[in-house]
Amino acid sequence: MEPNTFNFGVALNELKSGQKVARKGWNGKGMWLALQVPDANSKMTLPYIYIEYPEGHPAYPMGSRVPWLASQTDLLSEDWITPNF
Repeated sequence: MEPNTFNFGVALNELKSGQKVARKGWNGKGMWLALQVPDANSKMTLPYIYIEYPEGHPAYPMGSRVPWLASQTDLLSEDWITPNF
């Protein structure tokens, strides 16, 4: 494991504490995950993880926020980071 990287278990705890996380090895730069916890005005009833694509991203030039589903590779990777952007 590289310095300042961690596994998905740590990443999940970071999400639960309100932090953003990303994989150092993701092809798209500037993407991150965050946890959405529903409030009284939300149509969702349970928390969910979403991925945020920044403006200018090749897949979503206007930026986008969509629900995220982990792959087995994501779950087993040890290159998770807390991005500073």
